[in-house]
Amino acid sequence: MKYSNIHLIYFSPTHTSAKIVYAIAEGMGATSMSESDVTCESLDMEEYIDDELTIIAAPVYGGHVAETALERFRMFRSAHHAPVVPVVLYGNRDYEDALKELCDLVSEQGFVPVAAGAFIGEHSFSRKGMPIAEGRPDESDLNQATEFGKKIIDTKLGSRAAMHAYPFFEIGLGAPASENTGDVLMGTIGWTGNYRFTFEVDNAGNLRVISGINPYASAYELKPNEWFVTPEFIFTLSNQGTGKASRDIHDWARNYQIKDGKGDRLTLLNNWESTGFNFNEKKLEELMKEAKHLGVDMFLLDDGWFANKYPRQNDKAGLGDWEVTHDKLPNGIPHLVQTAKDAGVKFGIWIEPEMVNPKSELFEKHPDWAIHLPNRETYYYRNQLVLDLSNPKVQDYVFSVVDNIMTENPDLAFFKWDCNSPITNVYSPYLKEKQNQLYIDHVRGVYNVFKRVAEKYPQLPSMLCSGGGARCDYEALKYFTEFWCSDNTDPIERLYIQWGFSQFFPAKAMCAHVTSWNKNTSIKFRTDVAMMCKMGFDISLKEMNEDEMKYCQEAVANYKRLKGTILDGDLYRLVSPYETNHSSVMYVDKAKSKSVLFAYDIHPRFGEKTFPVKLQGLDPNKKYKVQEINLMPGQKSTLVTDGGTFSGDFLMKIGMNVFSTAHARSKVIELTEVH
Repeated sequence: MKYSNIHLIYFSPTHTSAKIVYAIAEGMGATSMSESDVTCESLDMEEYIDDELTIIAAPVYGGHVAETALERFRMFRSAHHAPVVPVVLYGNRDYEDALKELCDLVSEQGFVPVAAGAFIGEHSFSRKGMPIAEGRPDESDLNQATEFGKKIIDTKLGSRAAMHAYPFFEIGLGAPASENTGDVLMGTIGWTGNYRFTFEVDNAGNLRVISGINPYASAYELKPNEWFVTPEFIFTLSNQGTGKASRDIHDWARNYQIKDGKGDRLTLLNNWESTGFNFNEKKLEELMKEAKHLGVDMFLLDDGWFANKYPRQNDKAGLGDWEVTHDKLPNGIPHLVQTAKDAGVKFGIWIEPEMVNPKSELFEKHPDWAIHLPNRETYYYRNQLVLDLSNPKVQDYVFSVVDNIMTENPDLAFFKWDCNSPITNVYSPYLKEKQNQLYIDHVRGVYNVFKRVAEKYPQLPSMLCSGGGARCDYEALKYFTEFWCSDNTDPIERLYIQWGFSQFFPAKAMCAHVTSWNKNTSIKFRTDVAMMCKMGFDISLKEMNEDEMKYCQEAVANYKRLKGTILDGDLYRLVSPYETNHSSVMYVDKAKSKSVLFAYDIHPRFGEKTFPVKLQGLDPNKKYKVQEINLMPGQKSTLVTDGGTFSGDFLMKIGMNVFSTAHARSKVIELTEVH
């Protein structure tokens, strides 16, 4: 954001605090700055500061803000909760409680801290022969302060790159981004590794967005005539808010980017929540029959089916050894594929071929295939290491995992491809002296394997998974039909997660499963939340009573009937869970003849007044029949408009009362054009 006026307040005996606050202001693109230097003397009377932004800085002594600085800062107040950035500088020990002290002080004075920072500065006690942070802040420190003043979104995790920061942004131009009005720029990057977005405003007020591979530890040497292709920067500009921007991105993704973007998606039953690692052929055969009884298209076998010398009985062994565990599944994958076919469902399987457990035959044979430091104690994230995909031999091996399974089982219908670890112990035995190329060449190797699999098996659908949604880039989705949004399947949390991902991804790319998480919510609520995306089940059906089972069967049938609208229709986000105690979205098909409305009560206040939800995207001149679906057996709709026929104009201007004051309740409403 551009700030037309930044006020700088500092106590700076050695001028270090002053240097830092000016560098931060420069990074923020300040067009004008005013200052209050209270180093030598205090103000005679209180001064009220209500500029667009204030930066206040002081040195640290003994882990605390200098008392003199605190006394002089108390002369500054804000009458209108002006934003402030508290900053402390330390040269000895650490800043300890100093930053909290300064934040508390400015809050007491009426300011609102919006960011805070601690930097290194030469201590005032520094002397020749006894230097304390001598020469600091240096050029590197000032560059860091300037970067702090800019807005940067980045990751340095290598693989599972989006575990902490997602590669998306949306910017309101001239005003904060809103759902249905205003100019909004939304963007992302097609790169599943380290990325960086830098946002800065220059002295002429122009916004610059710099998008690309994160340069961290990634100096890359090109040979003569060698090409380096940078990742795609994918963006859209909307003059009708984030809603229109999302619909434009969704259309582009389905038409041009996601694998089989115009095709169907399979509903499924996963075994993980019901069995974990503890299963055998008989138990899986029963689950396949349950999948058919539920009405889904496919049974998906998750982790735990492979390795023999070090069987996959937990997550500490077996990764890398991709042969069936003989004593657990004596008849192999072909038997499971055939058994699923006999039960009337398709068969899919989980793999994590980019990873290796140290306790595996693969690691015993090829320790040099794993990314790890040769001269330090190895750190294991989730008891595993990342295979070095910069190595062509490793790429061949990872490709062979899929190829061998498919060669043996040409009727296998689906892969869930996981990636549960960031790159740790960062060193490539293959690259040797070219370690700065690892982060880039590894990702290129991953994409190369994805591409080879897609070229040989173009009709094979696959789920992109990474401990949840830590892999969610559009370059990888060229080779995958969908991705797993999060391992957090609590339906309340999922409303927020799916709302966020819907900014950039269409429903057919976002997997959402009904699980046992948060049993304080009903099976109906959990199912209705999953139904707004690409729906699946990962739950023991034996947990359900007869009515719950009947409900799920009907919900699956409804979902299959309405998939065309939910997965390929236009999304309208109506009520945000971030702004209210409720949430609502709707999908409208391209012909505006069919719509599905989802409404959720999250944690309403007691006696809360609810208001009608005004629909969007309908044809005002058409008539629509309103019908609540996904009702529990024996339950009648409480929707006043249920069964009625209304014009699109009425539904968009007047709306419907779809919320209640009950906790964790949901409604799914079908609207059908009436001729």
